[in-house]
Parts: sequence; structure tokens; C-alpha cells
Amino acid sequence: MPDIMGEYVDRLVTVEMRNRGMNHGIVRQIYDEARQEGGGRPITARAAEALFEKVGPGDVVFFVTGAGYAPFAPNGESDGPPGCAALARALYWGLKAVPVYITEECHAPPMVASSKGACIMIRDFELAQGRRMGASHLIAPTDKHQTQSWAQQIVAQYRPKAVISIERLGPNEDGIVHGSTGVPKDGVDLAHVVLEATRQGVLTIGVGDNGNEIGFGRIFDFMKDFHPYGRETQYPGGKGVITTVKTDVFLPASISNWGAYGIAAMLAFLCKQLDVFHTSEMERDILKNCLDAGGWEMRYCSNRFIVDGAAGEASMAVVQLLREMLKLNIAAPDRGLSHGKMKGAA
Repeated sequence: MPDIMGEYVDRLVTVEMRNRGMNHGIVRQIYDEARQEGGGRPITARAAEALFEKVGPGDVVFFVTGAGYAPFAPNGESDGPPGCAALARALYWGLKAVPVYITEECHAPPMVASSKGACIMIRDFELAQGRRMGASHLIAPTDKHQTQSWAQQIVAQYRPKAVISIERLGPNEDGIVHGSTGVPKDGVDLAHVVLEATRQGVLTIGVGDNGNEIGFGRIFDFMKDFHPYGRETQYPGGKGVITTVKTDVFLPASISNWGAYGIAAMLAFLCKQLDVFHTSEMERDILKNCLDAGGWEMRYCSNRFIVDGAAGEASMAVVQLLREMLKLNIAAPDRGLSHGKMKGAA
């Protein structure tokens, strides 16, 4: 049954909505490659099942996010933090896990605001874990040379059962992080958190939408040849935007937030609890909070109600459709009054 629902959840979160000036006409092919590479089953189902198996009450789950930098988007963008907040909410209520967000300082305000929109308050870790009072938040060092040792330290200290990266950019084969159209980006390399978790045997999940996000390393060779900026950048001598960083489960989506929503819906399905998944009204609150806190839409770097060029109402509609799919799939079988008895019914 998870594969039946997962099939259509995957389809929904990979419906491409992009302006033709951006990388377009690519989501279906990328998804097909990732699904085949991962064994052929629906990817949202695989991700949710892995979390359901590995994570229990009181267990820590890291969420890594944050894309966009000054001067254009000094606090990042509206894709990433909302997805983290929604999936953190599902893990908090569904599995009684302790979400711990990991961001750079500049990306902290949208993450905090998004989590507040999801009604998952951010507290000191001792309260979050010891008293189940919401999520916690770790801020990465600003010195790029300290990031690797810091990642090793926090994985050892917090002992996460899973690390989930949503719309977090990873380095290419030269160690350079890029935007999806070949522009190099500043900031520290939080891929070290995922790499350290992998070394420690911790479950890792990546969600991305354009080739430069953590997780795409699973289909690196395909992306190098397929992606419009797989082998070039907007400066001379660049080798392309595709990250080398892999995760255990990798989900490409039309918008990274949508991929996170798909995993959250499948997790709610496994828990058989509708309210583990957020509502379209809460989605509006999450997005508005993110935008108002500086996590802007990235086409024109404004606080318009937009994510990756698609109206916020589109994200609300995706959430509503996922919630309806979830409600129907966890309901008891019922033909109503006009369709006669079900096969095998007494």
C-alpha cells in the first residue's frame, strides 16, 4: 500500500512549474533517473519508511537548509525552510522526534519563522529533548575552515538518527558551491554535516530541485551530461554546478519544499494519522512567516507570496491535494450506499 500512495505523491511533487528562462523541461527525466538508481520504488515512500524505521521518541533528526546570500537575498529564499518546518512537524508529532535545524546565521530568521508557522517552537536543546518542547537550532561557524570539525563535533554530540538536507547547496568536484545557473555562491559548506553522518552510518536524505543541492551526487554522471549547467558555469573555466555529495535516499522535486511535503505526507500515512501532515492554511502561515523574515522568492528577490516562481497558492494547493490523498488512503474501506458490497465482504 505505501507504494500505491507513494506513486501518486511522487507524481504530484514532480509536476514542473518553471518559467522558460530558467532550467526547464528537466524534472521528469531527473526524477526517473533518481528513481531507477534508487531501486525503482517511489522515492517518497522509501524516504518515509527509512525515517519510520530509524527514528523513535526522543531521537534527534538534523535538518540542513539555507540557500541565497547577500546582496541579492541576504537571508536566503522561500524554498527550504518551509519544507524543513513541515517535515519537522511530521516527525515531531508522528514519531515524537526532536528536530534540530542547522543553518548559517544569515539563514536563521526564515528558519525560525517557518518553524513558528508550523507551530513547532524553537527552544534550548535540553527543553526540546528532555521536555518535548519543540525543535532546536544550531548555527554554523562563519569560518569556512572550522566547518568540518564542527560537523564532526555536533554529529558526535547530538547523535542524530537521521540527517535531512532540503534545498541546501553542495559543492561540485572542485569544492565550489553554485546557484543552479552557474553563479558561484558564498557561505560555509554544510555538506560536511551530511558527509560526517554518512561516515558514522547515520541515515541521510536529500531533497533538491536543480542539480546543485545535496543529494544529487547519487546521479552525478547523469546530471553532468543532462543538466544545462552540468559542465559549464557563468565564469571561465568552471566545471559545472552539479554537486558530488550523495545521500542514502535522494528525492528530486519540482520545488524542494514540495519534496519535503511529499515525504511528510507519506510519513503521516505510515503513522495512520491525518494531523501529522499540515494543512493548506498552515502552509500559508509557514510561507508568509518565511517571506516576512527575509526568506524571499528568488526570481526577483522580493517578499511576494511566491516560491521558485510559482505562486504561494500553488504550494497551498499541493498541500491540500496531498492531505486529501492521505485522508482517503488511511480511511476505512467504504463504498457508500450506491455501489453494492465490496468483494469478500460478509
